[in-house]
Amino acid sequence: MLPGLLSVTFRSRSPQEIVAWAAQTGLAGIEWGSDIHVPPGDEARARDVRALTEGAGLAVSALGSYYRAGPAAKAGPPFVDVLATARWLGAPIIRVWAGTAGSAETDARLRAEIVADLRSAARLAADAGVRVATEWHAGTLTDTTASALALLREVDHPNLGTFWQPRIGDSVEAGVADIRAIAPWLGAVHVFHWRTAQDRRPLAEGETPWRAYLAEIRACAPGVRFASLEFLPRETLDDLQRDAATLVRWTAPAGKGAP
Repeated sequence: MLPGLLSVTFRSRSPQEIVAWAAQTGLAGIEWGSDIHVPPGDEARARDVRALTEGAGLAVSALGSYYRAGPAAKAGPPFVDVLATARWLGAPIIRVWAGTAGSAETDARLRAEIVADLRSAARLAADAGVRVATEWHAGTLTDTTASALALLREVDHPNLGTFWQPRIGDSVEAGVADIRAIAPWLGAVHVFHWRTAQDRRPLAEGETPWRAYLAEIRACAPGVRFASLEFLPRETLDDLQRDAATLVRWTAPAGKGAP
């Protein structure tokens, strides 16, 4: 497993700064966000960011899109533009969102539309050699493990998976159970440590849960390539240096420390 970074961690920073910071802190790849850094349909920007990333010896781990499957997708760029951008960027996987409301607020008709759209996206991306994965998030159909599992089974396409991140307030046991349940679909992991949404803590304070999560991923989803930092207590180089060093240490192969 490799340590990475989401560019949305530093929305106010340029791609050049983000690449430089990621490289100097020992991270291996970047998931580029489509909201600011790599907008859908902007071929020149996507190719420039790819060259910048790869030129620094880093991988493009994913395109973190804000494509909302279902009727809400009509309000944003079409999936074909998102897919084209992922190809220009060299992203092996596109992160998408399963709707705009939680599972309890989504009726059967709307859920069916989201399922159909995700299946269509998975098919289109498969033809282009790019994977698709849902964001694991409140306010979408992955807000509970039961709903997320049902969604993945309803879409029933081998090119659709999911990302994962811990739910604030869940026990370590609940997080490990999540990972075990979605292991066949797990594509990547977003790493952060919060006590509450307003209390973002240094990653090292989450060593007990994260050691358990990463061990479970290694055991039941060994194909997961990246565990990437998403949030920091402060969006500064100092905080990135500290938390990147922690993640690099945790993701190092057994018997090896951080470089």
